[in-house]
Amino acid sequence: MKKWNVDRPNRKTISALMLGCSVTSLTAAALAAKGYSSAESVIESLNTDELSDPFLIKDMQQAADTINTAIENGERICIYGDYDCDGIMSAVILYSYLLEAGADVTYYIPERSEGYGLNTRAADEISDDGVSLIITVDNGISAIEEAEYIYSRGMKLVVTDHHRQGEQLPRAEAVVDPYRHDCVSPFKDMCGAGIALKLVAALDGGDYTMALEQFGDLAAIATVADIVSLKGENRFLVSYGLELISNTDRPALMALKDICGLNDKPVDTRSVGFGIGPRINAAGRFGSPKTAAELFLCEDFDEALKIANELDRLNNMRKDEENSIISEIYSMIDNNPGIIRERVIFLCGKNWHHGVIGIVASRIVEQFGKPCFIVSETEGELRGSARSFGEFSVFEALTAVSETLEKFGGHPGAGGFTVKIGMAERFHQLLEKYAFDNHRVMPVLELSADSPVSPQELDIENIKGLDVLEPFGTDNEKPLFYIENAQILDIVPLSDGAHTKLRVKTGYTQTDALMFRKSPTELPLSKGDVCSMIVSLGVNEFRGTVSPNIIISDIRPQPFDQSKYFAAMNAFEAFMRGEELPQNYYPSMEPSRDDVVKIYKSIPDRGINTDTLYIRISDKNINYCKFCISVEALRQLGLVSVSCAGSMIKRISVTQKANLDSAPVLVSLSSRLGKSHK
Repeated sequence: MKKWNVDRPNRKTISALMLGCSVTSLTAAALAAKGYSSAESVIESLNTDELSDPFLIKDMQQAADTINTAIENGERICIYGDYDCDGIMSAVILYSYLLEAGADVTYYIPERSEGYGLNTRAADEISDDGVSLIITVDNGISAIEEAEYIYSRGMKLVVTDHHRQGEQLPRAEAVVDPYRHDCVSPFKDMCGAGIALKLVAALDGGDYTMALEQFGDLAAIATVADIVSLKGENRFLVSYGLELISNTDRPALMALKDICGLNDKPVDTRSVGFGIGPRINAAGRFGSPKTAAELFLCEDFDEALKIANELDRLNNMRKDEENSIISEIYSMIDNNPGIIRERVIFLCGKNWHHGVIGIVASRIVEQFGKPCFIVSETEGELRGSARSFGEFSVFEALTAVSETLEKFGGHPGAGGFTVKIGMAERFHQLLEKYAFDNHRVMPVLELSADSPVSPQELDIENIKGLDVLEPFGTDNEKPLFYIENAQILDIVPLSDGAHTKLRVKTGYTQTDALMFRKSPTELPLSKGDVCSMIVSLGVNEFRGTVSPNIIISDIRPQPFDQSKYFAAMNAFEAFMRGEELPQNYYPSMEPSRDDVVKIYKSIPDRGINTDTLYIRISDKNINYCKFCISVEALRQLGLVSVSCAGSMIKRISVTQKANLDSAPVLVSLSSRLGKSHK
């Protein structure tokens, strides 16, 4: 369960934004919730209609001069990219331009097995090919030793990157990176392909017309896929690029749209982020990134379609591998629920594909609401990936346990690392110690609504007004709204129960709301109940009828005290970890026999989601901590099975009575209560 945060923007601010920006009340509320207080602030951040002068980026002039001189002198040039979508698009952009400009140019995109960035083996291969100038795209800012090696081989280097600078810059003719400490360019958050596009404009004298027309689509794909901020110049770039993609005659994009089911449909950031981008990334994960590069350099549609189908096959392999690892992890958790009761989820497996464990870590974080560190052992090497959220920093945690690591890197939300042989368990122990010492109360995954919405605001024109906020993405997420006091009139299963449609009444208005990937049996509500929801809003057009399209992100009965819920959950998990709690906690944690029996008898034959069961019991005498203790006791006695992964509880047929007092969790609790009575 996620913690709900409902913003309640100032009504005066909403009115001012409605007037100053000529937007609807829903749009103004969403803008106010994102921190905008005036029309000027909205225009500065969201209404950017051009890219800033490329020469404002430090060393851009030197880079352009160096490359143009190399072209004029007939020097052989190599574009050095990266194996992800951004690195591939960056390489294609610069390679295509230089080829058209008459350069003697080649490109090198490292395989995932080579690791990220420049490496000396690749430098040797590039040198042997007669290259005299290497230009990096989407990497190079941290390649201090590799840059020196490149010069020792008699080559020169131009770096273009968008990652943060370390203590020193690499040796190069030019280092083009907006995050250089001495760069005064006004916009910092471009992805690698955005910087490559700016370099193309600089090579063309600083005018963006050709660069945008030729490569705006590729830069937009990379910007979305690399999950960089969709404010300022990126917003303009993505808007421009999406229009190009929707009306493309590029064989690669025509083919990808075909296999993604996007023909004759407008392309948005979701289409790119969940359709086009993953297929490009799949090449670097399960094949070779060169395959994706070849697709975008291909000029024949039939050939492009053949390669696009290969990327689709690789993407399906990625999905299968991802689901296989997730299934294995779920089995591990069901056999040992303690894994998800730790402060940090630590998982170690054999031969889990390194190309997907980062994605898997993200899914585990989303499922269980805790930072996740995954290690895969392959041929004696323990490589890992981590994901987090809130105030728990992956990079700080890895720094704290660095004695167990060969190497590591990352930022607050994500990181990669290699564990020293034989140190996996010590790594886990130190992670838990770091979490305990620095985060006594661990962060909770949150779901935030931009504003409450009244029944009167669920108006077609009001909802359509939200379109002006697109494209949506990082730092400009699709608005979510809070609906309260909605009475459920009907619950209808969709797609054989895979999804649910609710008929709800808010005020005097009746409307439908959809909840995907949740069956009616999983809902913590019944017909006639009053609920609150966090939803996204759109417009549905069907056979000439236009109606609000309400998609439920989460739903709860009303009222629901989430502060008590999370406090109780924290207390239960701390107790299960063996941590000491205040002595006055223990009496309120102990369920009576009647409490346990009531919970057991409330479990339907088909099973039920555990949170749904708790909410449906709705007994003031059974707080959530008592409920969790009771369920654990029933599980330990073999009276129920609990799928922790799916949060489902089922009764098990038994032939003999069980002694409730013998459940280890109750024995331990009795022991704590005994101490408190001394």
